[in-house]
Amino acid sequence: MATNYVSCPNCRSQNPGNFTTCTNCGTMLPVSPMPMQPMGGQTTLPGADKKIAAGICGIILGGLGIHKFVLGYQQEGIIMLSVYLVSFIIAIVTCGIGTPLILITTVVGIIEGIIYLTKSDEEFVQTYILNKKPWF
Repeated sequence: MATNYVSCPNCRSQNPGNFTTCTNCGTMLPVSPMPMQPMGGQTTLPGADKKIAAGICGIILGGLGIHKFVLGYQQEGIIMLSVYLVSFIIAIVTCGIGTPLILITTVVGIIEGIIYLTKSDEEFVQTYILNKKPWF
């Protein structure tokens, strides 16, 4: 079964038919999709290479927000890192009573990492690279 694609009128790169802007240059795409033609060895969408890195960082280093930085979400990464560090300081000051606060960002990171890894490459690129959805 052929996947639909739309050729960019500006740079001639092939984009999935459900995209509205070119993944290469950002130009608005025409509406009429055509069957996808194989390109010279390129099998992944631009930005799909970040999926595995962001997913693994989310699961392993979730509380630190490293997965947000991998995807280019600096503000959200700084928020997660700050909440984690403040929670860590509270846990130290309270002699461990505040330790459950650290779990908040850790669980968020693990959930987001799993979500990233369970999405298809097309869904991941559409949601997190093109549409810039920063949370969940």
